[in-house]
Order: sequence, then C-alpha cells, then structure tokens
Amino acid sequence: MGRLLKWIVLGILACAVPSVMVVLAFRWIDPPTSAFMLETRLRAMSEGDRTYRIDYEWVNLERISSHAAIAVIASEDQQFPFHAGFDLNSIRESVRASERGKKLRGASTISQQVAKNLFLWNGRSFVRKGVEAWMTVLIELTWPKERILEVYLNIVELGKGIYGMEAAARRFYHKPAARLTSSEAAVLAAVLPNPIRMHADRPSAYVLERRDWILGQMRALGGASYLQAVEKEKESRPRPHS
Repeated sequence: MGRLLKWIVLGILACAVPSVMVVLAFRWIDPPTSAFMLETRLRAMSEGDRTYRIDYEWVNLERISSHAAIAVIASEDQQFPFHAGFDLNSIRESVRASERGKKLRGASTISQQVAKNLFLWNGRSFVRKGVEAWMTVLIELTWPKERILEVYLNIVELGKGIYGMEAAARRFYHKPAARLTSSEAAVLAAVLPNPIRMHADRPSAYVLERRDWILGQMRALGGASYLQAVEKEKESRPRPHS
C-alpha cells in the first residue's frame, strides 16, 4: 500500500509540476496561439474546409480600448475584479434555475474561459472540468488580474477564425482595437455567447438588444473607471446588480 501511495503521489506531481511551469511561463510570454485555435484549425482541416483561416494579432492591454475591456466584464463576468476564479453566486443561481426546469446557463468566469481556451480541449467530461478548475486556480494564483484580462481580450473568439479584439476591430470596423467606441465594443461583447451564429458586422435584433443591455451595464459599473478595480482588486467597491 505504501508503494502504491508513493506512485500515486509521484503521478500527481508529474502532472502538476508541468502545468504549473506552463501557466507561470505565460504570465510573461504572450501566447502565439491557443488550444482552441489549434483545435478549430484541425477540425476545419478534417472537414476539408480549405477556406478556414485564423486571424489573430496580439496587442498589449494598453493598446486595447478600455471600452472593450469593460464591455466584456459587463457581459461575461461582473465580479471579475473580486472573485478568485469562480463566481459561486452565479454557479448557485445557474443550478437553481436548472432545478426549476430552466436551461442550465453558463457560469464561467473570465479566468475559467482563459484556462479553457488557452490550454484545454472542448468537452463536458468531469475530467476536463476538473483540469479546467485546476488551471483556473493556477492562473489566479500566479497571474495578476490585468494579465488575465489581457490574455482573454487577445484570444477570445469573435467570429469564424477571428480571435482577439485587435483582429476583430480591424476586420469589422477597419480600425485598431485602441480606437473602439463603447458601442462597437458592446457589439463585440454581445456576440461572445456564440460568435459563429451571431455576427458583429451584421448584428441581428437580438445582438443589438444585447448591445444596449451591455451599454447599460457598462454605465452602471462606472464605465472605464471600473477598470481601476481590476488594477487594485479592491474588495470594498459596491457591486451593481445585473
């Protein structure tokens, strides 16, 4: 039994140490690609889609409009500056809604989405969710909030083969991400639930309605000044209701 426990511990360490090193490295190294980009490219190749191209251009956080940053926080994770990777309130609300017979809605934080998109494969297995949780913990322990937000804004999918705010801004609005307006940023954030079916350049009535909701949430959060909470990670700031 002692020998078995020893091998189990060694196995856990063999898996844990490389993941810690990789996550720690990406605190300073800008990702040249992501697991999600590689997976979608391989899927397109296997389906014989020769038109599929990846449009991805990394830019530092200072070169992305503050409107884009606050828009994705307002849309995806309003507790981002305050939580440690998991929004337990949203998870509880999602489970309760499911128990009442409603469709189980996502409760993933920006940190979880970074872990999933940057490092992991698609799927709904308990193993994958467990690895996602582990990578999320590592990211929150080793990266500042600004870095998490920077990586998210650069690797998030915003259209077929379009990744990151810089690529999306140039494709849809013919300008760099630094010059995105609040309305344009809100449209990009509005398509995040499904950027393949919803289009930033041809927004449906639903996307426009969601854009207006996001703009309202951006104002409720205090606009660009809310990003100071990301930098300082203050726990004392009042949290608006969505």
